[in-house]
Amino acid sequence: MSALDQTANYLLRLQYDGTRYEGWQKQKGTELTIQGKLERVLEEFVGTPVEVCGSGRTDAGVHALGQAANVHLPGSPGEAELLEYLNHYLPEDIRVLSVNQVPERFHARFSAVRKTYCYRLDTGNKKDVFERKYRYGFPFALDVEAMRKAAGFLIGTHDFKSFCGNKKMKKSTVRTVEKIWIQEEDREGRRLTITYTGNGFLQYMVRILTGTLIEVGLGRRSPESMKEVLEAKERGAAGFTAPPEGLFLESVEYEGQKLK
Repeated sequence: MSALDQTANYLLRLQYDGTRYEGWQKQKGTELTIQGKLERVLEEFVGTPVEVCGSGRTDAGVHALGQAANVHLPGSPGEAELLEYLNHYLPEDIRVLSVNQVPERFHARFSAVRKTYCYRLDTGNKKDVFERKYRYGFPFALDVEAMRKAAGFLIGTHDFKSFCGNKKMKKSTVRTVEKIWIQEEDREGRRLTITYTGNGFLQYMVRILTGTLIEVGLGRRSPESMKEVLEAKERGAAGFTAPPEGLFLESVEYEGQKLK
């Protein structure tokens, strides 16, 4: 077997500004997807079609601080060489942070054991000019303590069907949310970050959780009503879907390895 016939599996850790992209997953009719950009550059590198498998599909406009993906490449190129090539040819709003060869059976999605997302809000009258693409501007005061109390009812293993944006979802909607942390970033409480850690998240789940917690913060729902929302297992029982620009995939964890 020649060197070109040999393949190796690589784990890519990357960050991207999702503002101008139609999400992670490649689509017909547009070149503006993260997966599509990665595959095009890698195909130029190895001279053959490849498939990049992400840890999850971030939606249009959603950002990543620590996305993970794997790809099988012929010729077993060196990690440093691959990293340099990717960052040279990828657009400026996508950066590969590291490249590591992993076992053949490793899969960025199915091997993941934990993910962390964060959602950033700005409740000031007008968003900070330099963060306007990366925070949801919501110019209303929020009761953060009520939001924290509501979050407590959402932590644990539950059926999160009410928080799933896919009404035709046939697979299990049971997930375990280990932590929801609401942090006030300044003394005025104008900037908030809500961090979610769990073993997996459904389509739009973090954005719907955020919209629901915002409604609690506005006094439109009680913290205790979260129990009823979970029990309803109906999308209409939960709050609105917060917009994408405030959402970041912060990290993906694997057994024995954390990607920050």
